[in-house]
Amino acid sequence: MEVGAEGFAQHLPRLRRRILRAAFVALDVEFTGLHSTSLQNNEPSLFDSPAERYGKARQSVQRFTLVQLGLAIFSKENSNKYVVHSYNFFLFPSTLGIKDVEFTLSASSIQFLSHYGFDYNKFLKDGIPYMNEVQEKILRQHLLAGTWKVCSTSNADRDVLKKAIDEVTTWIGAAKEEDTMVLQDLSGYHMIEVQLVLRQALENVWTEPLGDKKVMVKKVSPAHRQLLENSSYDRCQKKLILLSARGFTNLFQILVKVKKPLVGHNMLMDLMHLHDKFYRPLPESYEEFKRNIHNLFPVIIDTKTVTKSMQKKCLCPRVSSLVETYAVLCSNLNPKGPPCPVIALASGCSRYAEKKFPHEAGYDAFLCGSVLLMSAHLLLCRSTDGAVEAEPSFSQYLAVLAEHVNKVNFIRGGVSSINFSGEDSPCRHPPALVVHVRGWPGLTEGQIYQEFKARCCFDVRRLSKNQFILLSNKYKQVRHVLRDYRHHPHLQVSVYRHWRHSPSVNCLLQISGIVALWSLLAFVLGGARSC
Repeated sequence: MEVGAEGFAQHLPRLRRRILRAAFVALDVEFTGLHSTSLQNNEPSLFDSPAERYGKARQSVQRFTLVQLGLAIFSKENSNKYVVHSYNFFLFPSTLGIKDVEFTLSASSIQFLSHYGFDYNKFLKDGIPYMNEVQEKILRQHLLAGTWKVCSTSNADRDVLKKAIDEVTTWIGAAKEEDTMVLQDLSGYHMIEVQLVLRQALENVWTEPLGDKKVMVKKVSPAHRQLLENSSYDRCQKKLILLSARGFTNLFQILVKVKKPLVGHNMLMDLMHLHDKFYRPLPESYEEFKRNIHNLFPVIIDTKTVTKSMQKKCLCPRVSSLVETYAVLCSNLNPKGPPCPVIALASGCSRYAEKKFPHEAGYDAFLCGSVLLMSAHLLLCRSTDGAVEAEPSFSQYLAVLAEHVNKVNFIRGGVSSINFSGEDSPCRHPPALVVHVRGWPGLTEGQIYQEFKARCCFDVRRLSKNQFILLSNKYKQVRHVLRDYRHHPHLQVSVYRHWRHSPSVNCLLQISGIVALWSLLAFVLGGARSC
């Protein structure tokens, strides 16, 4: 089900009820970009510690924005069955406030989403607004002071407002009290701005939104106008304007309040955007970010972490994408065991059962939740040798997934996953290689990378003037390079040994050697004098 700004308020109460009844919620997010290439040294690297990677990703998250958020709500029925309500929310930053929001577009990301049929008109024209706590506080202050505005500078927006105001001022001169007129084709914040501008300029008019991009204007007496302003039904009360401006943030806060398990796939960037766009600007401290996310969502499960572990234990074939993982798990990897729970799409989401929609946020959220259930069921069967109840509870699935809870996959870095409820554990990489350059002056990291690129994918870092470190996450690539460069005329490749190759250790050894030499010399000279 697709939801835009026009119908979001009507869907919100139903969404809240469904989330309250849910066993868990799966999420997927699409962005205007992933990693900013305009920032120096911002590419992910195997040399990155979690804190270093967070610092890089934080800069990218601050530059890019969300275009679509998918939410799949999984509810368990009495039988061994889960019903899924899957939603696509088109999002667009709130333009109600004092400071306009700026964001960057990555050409490759835009092209990628376009290839998969993403509708940018819905993002731009019907995107649900949102804001974080800092932006909300500023807007609240300006609403109370009466200094708010819509951040729009386009001629089209000014023309819409001017047209509406001209229509009313032309009509009101000949109108009688209780006469009405209807303004057409008002969308988004035009609905609010036109009403507030008219009420401020004319003390004998009243306005009410009618839906379907229409606003009713009524001529009233000043006394009647005062009564209407104090009515609880006034749609232009400051608290209702704030509620409208917060948009999707209202749903985010429902998710935070109910504390249902949150499921994603490779979800680090998703969590960072959730924090930055709906909660608070991302902190500089990596540890503070971890604490904040854990307080917001105490139970997080990354299906990438789960399926990577299953592949290592040979419980399922090695595949990379979410779509491939879903297909593999659907192929019934445990035919002799009890059947996996039935996963049924609700009537409004049935198109996902008929056709694949990769990289549509609602579809990917549905796949993600389905992968979680099928993975948990397979792990439960293996852990009990097939002695599984006919209708296992979701709490049983959570128990068998315990080692993966709150551990989010870390792509190409110094740890295998980020632990949001504890310390990050280092991962096992193949040994680092050191390249010693001879007779090839001025060689750069980029040239070293290009030299080895044809054989394998290494990350390169300069160690000294004539030495470079290579890191790979493939043992086979390391063995091939050691074999192929054994007799290279200019590049001597060997396994990195800290005690032998570290500049700091070498410096310490040199200093120790000098101190030892002077001590020996002093001892010899002192002995000579005594003779």
